[in-house]
Amino acid sequence: MKNMYLTNHSKVFFLLLSLLSVLLTACREKENKVKTICNPVNLSYRFSLDSPSWREAADPSMIKYKGEYYLFLSKSGGYFHSADLVHWDLITTDSLPIEKYAPTVMEMNGEIYFTASVATNKIYKSSDPKSGKWELVTDQFPYILADPMLFYDSDTDKVYLYYGSGAATPMMGMELDKETFMPKGEAIPLFYSNAEKYGWEVSGDYNTNYKHTCWLEGAWMNQYKGKYYLQYAVPGTEFKSYSNGVYVSENPLGPFTLLEHNPFSYKPEGFVNGTGHGSTFQDLYGNYWNIGTSTISRRHMFERRISLYPTFFDKDGDVYAYTAWGDYPMLVPDKKISSPQDLFPGWMLLSYKKKVEASSTLEGYPTENAVNEDIRTWWSAKTADKGEFMTVDLDRNSKVYAIQINFADQDATALGKSDSIYYQYRIEDSQDGITWNLLVDKSENKADAPNDYIQLDKPVDARYIRITNIYFPSGKFSISGLRVFGKADKPVPATAQFTELTRNSDNRRTVNLSWNKVNDATGYNIRFGTQKNKLYHNYLVYEDNKVSINVLNADQTYYFAIDSFNEAGITVGKEIKIIQ
Repeated sequence: MKNMYLTNHSKVFFLLLSLLSVLLTACREKENKVKTICNPVNLSYRFSLDSPSWREAADPSMIKYKGEYYLFLSKSGGYFHSADLVHWDLITTDSLPIEKYAPTVMEMNGEIYFTASVATNKIYKSSDPKSGKWELVTDQFPYILADPMLFYDSDTDKVYLYYGSGAATPMMGMELDKETFMPKGEAIPLFYSNAEKYGWEVSGDYNTNYKHTCWLEGAWMNQYKGKYYLQYAVPGTEFKSYSNGVYVSENPLGPFTLLEHNPFSYKPEGFVNGTGHGSTFQDLYGNYWNIGTSTISRRHMFERRISLYPTFFDKDGDVYAYTAWGDYPMLVPDKKISSPQDLFPGWMLLSYKKKVEASSTLEGYPTENAVNEDIRTWWSAKTADKGEFMTVDLDRNSKVYAIQINFADQDATALGKSDSIYYQYRIEDSQDGITWNLLVDKSENKADAPNDYIQLDKPVDARYIRITNIYFPSGKFSISGLRVFGKADKPVPATAQFTELTRNSDNRRTVNLSWNKVNDATGYNIRFGTQKNKLYHNYLVYEDNKVSINVLNADQTYYFAIDSFNEAGITVGKEIKIIQ
């Protein structure tokens, strides 16, 4: 009986082990099947048509139409299409003025309507945008406007036009006849910038250029629960502080009131900077997203990329784009989500300021530039020859889930689009720097992906990551960010604590913060807002333990908390400090 008792228990034990194995396998398979994206959005950004050679895309207008997405951008040689927000293809057309800046689109009665900046006298429509075929609605609109935005109010069956782009000029609005698209009355000034009070409207990368007048532009309207949210971009597209503010009204033409939470989309630090002049839309599952313009602005002021952030309306009607970890991988949802945390897979940056070796280095473009989380600097090899390589040592074996390669196109001379513009390379991984395994093979690639993001089919344990050039389309093999994401097997950092919070009495738009330096912390994320339970702003700081934040509303009280993070994860700060 005793042996039979043991045998039965052994069977139960092995059955439980088998079930546990099945569950773990299912969890791993689910983990590997999730779709992620990483900013900047991985598009075939076009080279400029004139010298100097730089890539750009800006002023995104996104629309969901017949269950798919269409993305219209300045100076992109067409418009982009996607079924899932992950994979994008370019649609070219001879029917639209695609070389104009700031395109705008709206849907009305099953058709998409289009116009663009300084092309506003012409309005087009299409019921089949995937074909690239559009027809002219009118070429008699009486004004040539900057940064127009078309808005169809389905509740009232009315069409409105918003516009404005300039220094010390207002945002304007007018109603249009929905059949003829002619103005119904005069345009109305809706609001002006007020940089004397609103810190986010002060010019400069860090909102400190008080002598430069803010540039107000980029209107976009959303209706939510009977209210009208009119977003606008400031202080200028070339600045890291480029952000969107938002006003709200009971009526499409106002009067408008500034929301308490502003700017509603803001990301001045990290690898990707700037969120201004874009659009806010709903995905297939009803989730809101804000897509905007991010700056590089090194070769030219208009050297830019596109970034996408999840956006939420809270119970009080405040709207915010969540930009914390906004240039780390994020999940693409397949259902309605309730919080930003639903989109974070927990993959941390493993490559920040790690040791780098390269086949060659062009003077002035050192290897450390490829891992310093600054898209405005880059490493360059001396040539674009096959075999040029770069290796990152992650310090320890870590679990790698994804890699992003941001090519820098040093000394490029390419202009426009061409069938020869693409990158071919291989990525290998190693645990000891001696034995290498092929991880990513793009040796036959023919797709142009200057900000290529690769989510691995299965995570790998690796210490070293090496990228080797096979073909580079123009200039020298160069990288502004070889960014490796995953998890390191180490403790998360200790909690950071503020040591100083001081508001400038002469300039209440500024707060000076400092905190204790935490051992083995890669960096810190400062969360702040106008209520304890609404710390919607995020400000990322790598390594340092002090910062001045200059985007406050001079009239408001603010609350602050700080998180620390490293390659293993995030330690959320619980203490909240108030500054009046």
